[in-house]
Amino acid sequence: MILARVDRSRGRAGEVLASGFARPAEWYQGRRVTLLPSAAAHTIENAWIHDDRLVLKFAGVDSIGAAEMLRGQEVAMPKSEREPLGEGEYYYADLVGCELFDDESGQSRGVVGSWYETGGPVLLEAGALLVPFVPAICVRIDLDAKRIFVRLPEGLEGLNAQ
Repeated sequence: MILARVDRSRGRAGEVLASGFARPAEWYQGRRVTLLPSAAAHTIENAWIHDDRLVLKFAGVDSIGAAEMLRGQEVAMPKSEREPLGEGEYYYADLVGCELFDDESGQSRGVVGSWYETGGPVLLEAGALLVPFVPAICVRIDLDAKRIFVRLPEGLEGLNAQ
């Protein structure tokens, strides 16, 4: 299961900025993770938020050069090792592969292929459609069936087409 993506190095001591995270920074501290696609195992020594971005410090990664080598890697953990989430909380990685359905008509709107962080709510990408992952739009989520029922605001599809 993907927990975050390493975007770039940060600072001089081997820290990295990460995106796509779904848990509070404290949750990552001390976790044993695998970086993909390199399959390198690392322990997260420290984690914190800076300017709405997750900063990770991996044990043994102590320089800008070493941190830059991690650029583009995905921080992963086996599903069996992750902790359960509360009601209405989701790991973004679990939403990938879910099919979006219009809540009223039942019409398919596409399959979630990825998600993006842009400073506001996370956006789910389903083909050319970008859907804000907020309760007012994503009204019902059934992870077992891999379905997300949406109520798209008027004009959203046209906005995405531009």
